[in-house]
Amino acid sequence: MLLIKNNVLIKEENGSALPLFTLFLVIIIGIAGLVIDGGILYKTKSHLKKTVNAAVLSGAQELTNDSGSVNEVVLEILRAHNEENSLKEIVIETNNGYRLNVVLEKVVPLNFLKLFNIYSLPVKVSSTVQLFPMSRGSGAVPLGIDKNIPLEYLKEYTLKVDSGDSEYGNFGILALSGPGAKLYEQDLRYGFEGELKVGDIIETQTGNIEGKTRDSINFRINSCNHAINDYSHRDCSRIILVLVYAPHKIQSNQLKEVKITGFAYFYIKTPLDRHDSSITGYFIKRAGSGFGDKNITDNGAYTIRLTE
Repeated sequence: MLLIKNNVLIKEENGSALPLFTLFLVIIIGIAGLVIDGGILYKTKSHLKKTVNAAVLSGAQELTNDSGSVNEVVLEILRAHNEENSLKEIVIETNNGYRLNVVLEKVVPLNFLKLFNIYSLPVKVSSTVQLFPMSRGSGAVPLGIDKNIPLEYLKEYTLKVDSGDSEYGNFGILALSGPGAKLYEQDLRYGFEGELKVGDIIETQTGNIEGKTRDSINFRINSCNHAINDYSHRDCSRIILVLVYAPHKIQSNQLKEVKITGFAYFYIKTPLDRHDSSITGYFIKRAGSGFGDKNITDNGAYTIRLTE
Protein backbone atom coordinates (compact mmCIF):
# COMPACT_ATOMS: atom_id res chain seq x y z
CA MET A 1 0.00 0.00 0.00
CA LEU A 2 1.30 3.46 -0.92
CA LEU A 3 0.62 6.50 1.35
CA ILE A 4 1.40 10.22 0.97
CA LYS A 5 2.46 11.94 4.17
CA ASN A 6 3.87 15.46 4.22
CA ASN A 7 4.24 15.20 0.47
CA VAL A 8 6.41 12.05 0.89
CA LEU A 9 5.48 8.78 -0.74
CA ILE A 10 5.64 5.93 1.82
CA LYS A 11 5.46 2.16 1.11
CA GLU A 12 3.68 0.27 3.92
CA GLU A 13 4.99 -3.38 4.34
CA ASN A 14 2.94 -4.63 7.32
CA GLY A 15 0.85 -6.94 5.18
CA SER A 16 3.80 -8.99 3.86
CA ALA A 17 5.07 -10.20 7.24
CA LEU A 18 2.42 -12.87 7.72
CA PRO A 19 3.13 -14.79 4.49
CA LEU A 20 6.87 -14.73 5.25
CA PHE A 21 6.27 -15.97 8.77
CA THR A 22 4.04 -18.76 7.46
CA LEU A 23 6.67 -19.79 4.94
CA PHE A 24 9.41 -19.88 7.57
CA LEU A 25 7.16 -21.85 9.92
CA VAL A 26 6.53 -24.48 7.25
CA ILE A 27 10.26 -24.76 6.57
CA ILE A 28 11.06 -25.10 10.27
CA ILE A 29 8.39 -27.76 10.74
CA GLY A 30 9.68 -29.60 7.69
CA ILE A 31 13.23 -29.57 9.01
CA ALA A 32 12.04 -30.73 12.42
CA GLY A 33 10.05 -33.47 10.74
CA LEU A 34 13.08 -34.62 8.78
CA VAL A 35 15.23 -34.65 11.91
CA ILE A 36 12.72 -36.49 14.10
CA ASP A 37 11.36 -38.91 11.50
CA GLY A 38 14.83 -39.32 10.01
CA GLY A 39 16.06 -40.36 13.45
CA ILE A 40 13.28 -42.94 13.69
CA LEU A 41 14.18 -44.32 10.26
CA TYR A 42 17.89 -44.47 11.14
CA LYS A 43 17.21 -46.20 14.46
CA THR A 44 14.95 -48.73 12.76
CA LYS A 45 17.50 -49.46 10.03
CA SER A 46 20.29 -49.86 12.58
CA HIS A 47 18.18 -52.30 14.58
CA LEU A 48 17.21 -54.27 11.48
CA LYS A 49 20.85 -54.44 10.33
CA LYS A 50 22.04 -55.81 13.65
CA THR A 51 19.17 -58.30 13.63
CA VAL A 52 19.79 -59.52 10.08
CA ASN A 53 23.54 -59.88 10.77
CA ALA A 54 22.81 -62.00 13.84
CA ALA A 55 20.34 -64.08 11.84
CA VAL A 56 22.72 -64.92 8.99
CA LEU A 57 25.70 -65.57 11.28
CA SER A 58 23.64 -68.00 13.36
CA GLY A 59 21.89 -69.57 10.39
CA ALA A 60 25.19 -70.11 8.56
CA GLN A 61 26.26 -72.57 11.27
CA GLU A 62 23.62 -74.95 9.88
CA LEU A 63 24.47 -74.56 6.18
CA THR A 64 26.35 -77.87 6.14
CA ASN A 65 23.31 -79.68 7.57
CA ASP A 66 20.05 -78.86 5.76
CA SER A 67 17.95 -75.91 4.63
CA GLY A 68 15.26 -76.62 7.20
CA SER A 69 17.74 -76.17 10.05
CA VAL A 70 18.98 -72.90 8.53
CA ASN A 71 15.44 -71.52 8.25
CA GLU A 72 14.64 -72.58 11.79
CA VAL A 73 17.66 -70.80 13.28
CA VAL A 74 17.07 -67.63 11.24
CA LEU A 75 13.44 -67.45 12.37
CA GLU A 76 14.47 -68.09 15.97
CA ILE A 77 16.83 -65.09 15.90
CA LEU A 78 14.18 -62.88 14.27
CA ARG A 79 11.62 -63.86 16.90
CA ALA A 80 14.11 -63.04 19.65
CA HIS A 81 14.42 -59.52 18.18
CA ASN A 82 10.66 -59.18 17.52
CA GLU A 83 11.30 -58.95 13.78
CA GLU A 84 9.79 -62.19 12.50
CA ASN A 85 7.20 -60.25 10.49
CA SER A 86 9.95 -58.23 8.81
CA LEU A 87 11.34 -61.24 6.97
CA LYS A 88 11.12 -60.72 3.22
CA GLU A 89 13.46 -63.36 1.79
CA ILE A 90 15.86 -66.17 2.68
CA VAL A 91 18.23 -67.43 -0.02
CA ILE A 92 20.29 -70.56 0.69
CA GLU A 93 22.99 -71.80 -1.70
CA THR A 94 24.77 -75.12 -1.15
CA ASN A 95 25.56 -76.38 -4.67
CA ASN A 96 28.62 -74.26 -5.43
CA GLY A 97 29.94 -73.42 -1.99
CA TYR A 98 27.82 -72.33 0.96
CA ARG A 99 26.06 -68.97 1.03
CA LEU A 100 23.15 -67.47 2.97
CA ASN A 101 21.33 -64.21 2.28
CA VAL A 102 18.52 -62.78 4.40
CA VAL A 103 16.46 -59.70 3.55
CA LEU A 104 14.33 -57.78 6.05
CA GLU A 105 11.86 -55.01 5.25
CA LYS A 106 9.73 -52.96 7.61
CA VAL A 107 7.27 -50.12 6.99
CA VAL A 108 7.92 -47.35 9.52
CA PRO A 109 5.06 -44.96 10.42
CA LEU A 110 6.08 -41.31 10.47
CA ASN A 111 5.00 -38.38 12.66
CA PHE A 112 5.79 -34.86 11.46
CA LEU A 113 6.06 -35.72 7.80
CA LYS A 114 2.38 -36.56 7.81
CA LEU A 115 1.88 -32.82 7.36
CA PHE A 116 3.31 -33.32 3.86
CA ASN A 117 1.18 -36.42 3.17
CA ILE A 118 4.12 -38.76 3.86
CA TYR A 119 2.65 -41.23 6.33
CA SER A 120 5.24 -44.04 6.24
CA LEU A 121 8.40 -45.21 4.52
CA PRO A 122 9.85 -48.73 4.00
CA VAL A 123 13.21 -49.65 5.50
CA LYS A 124 15.00 -52.53 3.80
CA VAL A 125 18.24 -54.26 4.82
CA SER A 126 20.04 -57.42 3.76
CA SER A 127 23.02 -59.44 4.90
CA THR A 128 25.02 -62.23 3.26
CA VAL A 129 27.47 -64.76 4.68
CA GLN A 130 29.67 -67.36 3.02
CA LEU A 131 31.59 -70.35 4.30
CA PHE A 132 35.32 -70.51 3.58
CA PRO A 133 37.73 -73.40 4.26
CA MET A 134 39.27 -72.95 7.69
CA SER A 135 42.81 -71.61 7.62
CA ARG A 136 43.17 -70.65 11.30
CA GLY A 137 41.37 -72.07 14.29
CA SER A 138 41.52 -73.05 17.94
CA GLY A 139 40.29 -76.07 19.86
CA ALA A 140 41.99 -78.65 17.63
CA VAL A 141 42.93 -82.03 19.10
CA PRO A 142 46.47 -83.47 18.78
CA LEU A 143 45.52 -85.74 15.89
CA GLY A 144 46.26 -85.22 12.22
CA ILE A 145 45.72 -86.91 8.89
CA ASP A 146 47.94 -86.84 5.81
CA LYS A 147 46.57 -84.56 3.11
CA ASN A 148 47.01 -87.33 0.53
CA ILE A 149 44.43 -89.51 2.23
CA PRO A 150 41.07 -88.97 0.46
CA LEU A 151 38.38 -87.69 2.83
CA GLU A 152 34.96 -89.13 2.02
CA TYR A 153 32.31 -87.56 4.21
CA LEU A 154 30.04 -89.81 6.30
CA LYS A 155 32.09 -92.87 5.35
CA GLU A 156 33.41 -94.89 8.28
CA TYR A 157 37.14 -94.63 8.94
CA THR A 158 39.29 -96.59 11.35
CA LEU A 159 42.14 -94.35 12.39
CA LYS A 160 45.13 -95.85 14.13
CA VAL A 161 46.72 -94.11 17.11
CA ASP A 162 49.76 -96.35 17.38
CA SER A 163 52.77 -96.62 15.11
CA GLY A 164 50.92 -98.75 12.56
CA ASP A 165 49.01 -97.64 9.51
CA SER A 166 45.25 -97.71 9.05
CA GLU A 167 43.59 -98.80 5.85
CA TYR A 168 43.81 -95.20 4.65
CA GLY A 169 47.29 -94.34 5.96
CA ASN A 170 48.95 -93.26 9.18
CA PHE A 171 46.94 -91.14 11.55
CA GLY A 172 49.41 -88.65 13.02
CA ILE A 173 49.70 -88.17 16.76
CA LEU A 174 50.88 -84.62 17.40
CA ALA A 175 52.46 -82.65 20.23
CA LEU A 176 50.47 -79.41 20.20
CA SER A 177 51.20 -78.16 23.71
CA GLY A 178 54.54 -79.94 23.79
CA PRO A 179 55.84 -83.50 24.18
CA GLY A 180 54.54 -85.79 26.87
CA ALA A 181 51.52 -88.01 27.46
CA LYS A 182 49.93 -85.65 30.02
CA LEU A 183 49.84 -82.66 27.68
CA TYR A 184 48.63 -84.91 24.87
CA GLU A 185 45.75 -86.18 27.01
CA GLN A 186 44.74 -82.67 28.04
CA ASP A 187 44.63 -81.45 24.44
CA LEU A 188 42.71 -84.52 23.29
CA ARG A 189 40.08 -84.17 26.03
CA TYR A 190 39.47 -80.44 25.86
CA GLY A 191 41.10 -79.22 22.65
CA PHE A 192 44.24 -77.14 22.24
CA GLU A 193 43.68 -73.65 23.68
CA GLY A 194 45.99 -71.85 21.30
CA GLU A 195 45.39 -70.91 17.69
CA LEU A 196 46.84 -72.98 14.88
CA LYS A 197 47.07 -71.93 11.24
CA VAL A 198 47.92 -73.31 7.82
CA GLY A 199 51.69 -73.29 7.43
CA ASP A 200 52.52 -74.02 11.10
CA ILE A 201 55.13 -76.73 11.75
CA ILE A 202 54.10 -79.22 14.45
CA GLU A 203 56.18 -81.92 16.11
CA THR A 204 54.81 -85.44 16.31
CA GLN A 205 54.10 -87.19 19.61
CA THR A 206 56.19 -90.15 20.71
CA GLY A 207 55.82 -92.73 23.44
CA ASN A 208 52.99 -94.95 24.60
CA ILE A 209 49.78 -92.91 24.40
CA GLU A 210 47.21 -95.64 23.71
CA GLY A 211 45.85 -95.55 27.27
CA LYS A 212 45.64 -91.75 27.28
CA THR A 213 43.90 -91.85 23.90
CA ARG A 214 41.36 -94.42 25.08
CA ASP A 215 40.53 -92.51 28.27
CA SER A 216 40.20 -89.18 26.42
CA ILE A 217 38.06 -90.54 23.57
CA ASN A 218 35.73 -92.32 25.98
CA PHE A 219 35.51 -89.15 28.06
CA ARG A 220 34.38 -87.24 24.99
CA ILE A 221 31.82 -89.89 24.08
CA ASN A 222 30.37 -89.98 27.60
CA SER A 223 30.18 -86.17 27.68
CA CYS A 224 27.88 -86.01 24.64
CA ASN A 225 24.23 -86.60 25.56
CA HIS A 226 22.90 -86.73 22.01
CA ALA A 227 21.94 -89.84 20.08
CA ILE A 228 24.66 -91.78 18.29
CA ASN A 229 25.29 -90.57 14.72
CA ASP A 230 23.47 -87.29 15.39
CA TYR A 231 26.25 -84.84 14.56
CA SER A 232 24.00 -81.80 14.09
CA HIS A 233 24.39 -80.57 17.67
CA ARG A 234 27.14 -78.01 18.15
CA ASP A 235 27.75 -78.97 21.78
CA CYS A 236 28.51 -82.63 21.09
CA SER A 237 32.03 -83.48 22.26
CA ARG A 238 32.17 -86.48 19.93
CA ILE A 239 33.02 -83.98 17.18
CA ILE A 240 36.71 -83.14 17.10
CA LEU A 241 38.72 -80.72 14.99
CA VAL A 242 41.76 -82.51 13.53
CA LEU A 243 44.66 -81.20 11.48
CA VAL A 244 45.33 -82.03 7.86
CA TYR A 245 49.06 -82.07 7.25
CA ALA A 246 51.91 -82.67 4.83
CA PRO A 247 55.01 -84.54 6.10
CA HIS A 248 57.71 -81.98 6.82
CA LYS A 249 60.61 -83.78 8.49
CA ILE A 250 61.37 -87.49 8.32
CA GLN A 251 64.30 -88.86 10.30
CA SER A 252 65.35 -92.49 10.64
CA ASN A 253 62.21 -93.52 8.78
CA GLN A 254 60.09 -91.74 11.38
CA LEU A 255 57.87 -88.73 10.83
CA LYS A 256 59.20 -86.05 13.18
CA GLU A 257 57.41 -82.90 12.00
CA VAL A 258 54.35 -82.06 9.93
CA LYS A 259 53.17 -78.90 8.20
CA ILE A 260 49.52 -77.91 8.60
CA THR A 261 47.68 -77.65 5.26
CA GLY A 262 44.11 -77.48 6.56
CA PHE A 263 41.51 -78.61 9.10
CA ALA A 264 38.82 -81.29 9.17
CA TYR A 265 36.02 -82.34 11.54
CA PHE A 266 35.75 -85.96 12.67
CA TYR A 267 32.80 -87.57 14.45
CA ILE A 268 33.79 -90.29 16.96
CA LYS A 269 31.37 -93.17 16.58
CA THR A 270 32.37 -95.91 19.03
CA PRO A 271 34.34 -95.99 22.28
CA LEU A 272 37.70 -97.68 22.63
CA ASP A 273 38.15 -100.80 24.73
CA ARG A 274 41.37 -101.64 26.54
CA HIS A 275 42.65 -103.71 23.64
CA ASP A 276 41.83 -101.14 20.97
CA SER A 277 44.27 -98.71 19.39
CA SER A 278 42.06 -97.10 16.78
CA ILE A 279 39.34 -94.45 16.59
CA THR A 280 36.25 -95.31 14.57
CA GLY A 281 34.07 -92.60 13.07
CA TYR A 282 33.64 -90.45 9.99
CA PHE A 283 34.51 -87.05 8.63
CA ILE A 284 31.74 -84.44 8.46
CA LYS A 285 31.25 -80.97 7.06
CA ARG A 286 30.82 -78.31 9.70
CA ALA A 287 31.17 -74.57 10.25
CA GLY A 288 33.32 -73.48 13.17
CA SER A 289 35.04 -70.40 14.50
CA GLY A 290 38.28 -68.97 13.21
CA PHE A 291 39.45 -67.55 9.90
CA GLY A 292 38.91 -68.86 6.38
CA ASP A 293 40.71 -68.75 3.06
CA LYS A 294 39.03 -69.63 -0.23
CA ASN A 295 42.43 -70.46 -1.75
CA ILE A 296 43.21 -73.49 0.42
CA THR A 297 41.97 -77.07 0.01
CA ASP A 298 38.41 -77.71 1.19
CA ASN A 299 38.48 -80.44 3.87
CA GLY A 300 34.97 -79.83 5.22
CA ALA A 301 35.94 -77.50 8.09
CA TYR A 302 34.66 -73.99 7.44
CA THR A 303 34.52 -70.54 8.97
CA ILE A 304 31.77 -67.96 8.52
CA ARG A 305 32.37 -64.55 6.97
CA LEU A 306 30.02 -61.65 6.39
CA THR A 307 30.30 -60.55 2.76
CA GLU A 308 27.53 -57.92 2.72
